[in-house]
Amino acid sequence: MRIKKERVREYLKKPINKKGNYVLYWMQRSQRANSNHALDLSIKYANEFELPLLILFIVLNKYPESNERSYYFMLEGLKEVEKKINNAGGNFVIKYENDKEIKRIFENASIIIFDKGYTRFEKQLRENKAKKATQKIYEVESDLIVPVEAASDKEEYAAYTIRKKLNNLRNNFLNYNKNPEKLNNTGKIEINSLNICNIEEIFKNLNINKEVRKSQYFTGGRKEALNKLDTFIENKLEYYEEFSNDPTKNYISNLSPYLHFGQISSLFIMDKILESSKNNKESFIEQLFIRRELSFNFVYYNKDYDSLKSLPDWAQKSLKKHRNDNREKIYSLETLENAATEDRFWNSAQKEMMITGKMHNYMRMYWGKKILEWSKTPEKGFDKTVYLNNKYSLDGRDPNSYAGIAWCYGKHDRAWKERKIYGKVRYMNANGLKRKFDIEKYVKFIKEMEVENE
Repeated sequence: MRIKKERVREYLKKPINKKGNYVLYWMQRSQRANSNHALDLSIKYANEFELPLLILFIVLNKYPESNERSYYFMLEGLKEVEKKINNAGGNFVIKYENDKEIKRIFENASIIIFDKGYTRFEKQLRENKAKKATQKIYEVESDLIVPVEAASDKEEYAAYTIRKKLNNLRNNFLNYNKNPEKLNNTGKIEINSLNICNIEEIFKNLNINKEVRKSQYFTGGRKEALNKLDTFIENKLEYYEEFSNDPTKNYISNLSPYLHFGQISSLFIMDKILESSKNNKESFIEQLFIRRELSFNFVYYNKDYDSLKSLPDWAQKSLKKHRNDNREKIYSLETLENAATEDRFWNSAQKEMMITGKMHNYMRMYWGKKILEWSKTPEKGFDKTVYLNNKYSLDGRDPNSYAGIAWCYGKHDRAWKERKIYGKVRYMNANGLKRKFDIEKYVKFIKEMEVENE
């Protein structure tokens, strides 16, 4: 087994703790026991040092903008991880962040492996842990096909500026780890772990938003992700380009929540797509590879990714020019959150997200554009969009989501014909939905879903 050097960086240049009792992999973003470079490097060192392997997952008391829905989905996935790791001879331990034993777990490790984080909070989380460490730490990137810094050393302007770079590097990172290294030392480590099988019990000690309940439409875990991937490749991939923008037809992969929680990797998906004998793959590859990795590039290099400051100069200037334009309607956050606007199409999109934990991508574009139109200022609109998306979407708080929201305000796009409120930012309206697909069918579908969930 060989891990590309571009995926690994020496995060903390300290000596290896020769008195360490195990190799520690602090799992955070890459929540899976398969196709995980951070786990594979941990196994490599455990075998090399002839030590047991300890995988630690820390349940944070209040991850920013998280709630029962996101935690439940995550913990469902971790059940599978625990079973897979322990069956392979490793030691999977899950702890609350305030557990005093965590300090000792880090101190007694010979070497520590992190998986890479991209958002502001993820980066800070790793920095805080590294400050207290006394031994060597490696950070391993396992959630992108091409590592973010290998693809580019700066923020890219748009898809066309990063596409060639990514495509030139793609084959260097594909078809990885068909035969992963097995753990040699299967020694058990006596450390207490939370009972992952009792999610409700874990919730009792968490200070999280319990208003947003678990999704009845998405179950967390690699098994579900693989089922969705297999169904997509077999029945939808060939028709993705033709039907993916029609929310009345189910021709999307629905894999974004699983990618967000690291329950499946984009590299694994890409390998499966390329191995398939199906035709018309490029449209989906564009989304999975080019667009997704552009969004990670954006969040990684732009510290203002969750605000209007992240926009290109032309968009900021144009929105500023029109910030005082008269709005026919201004909706409060409460009205938006309750899907109580006068726009039935928008309300249906908001309800889809609130009920299922996900919104169809095409409707999300319309949804975001209208919030801009209905807000007193572009800044207030941007903040409302981030709040609603992160609160209800299982794929919220993700580089893809932040890039998608910023796109509604001009990011990774070009200037269009100038108009009221939007300035030169691309405009979308209800007539465009009607031309694209049967929007009334979508409204009816969401209404039926709403009745089922009353």
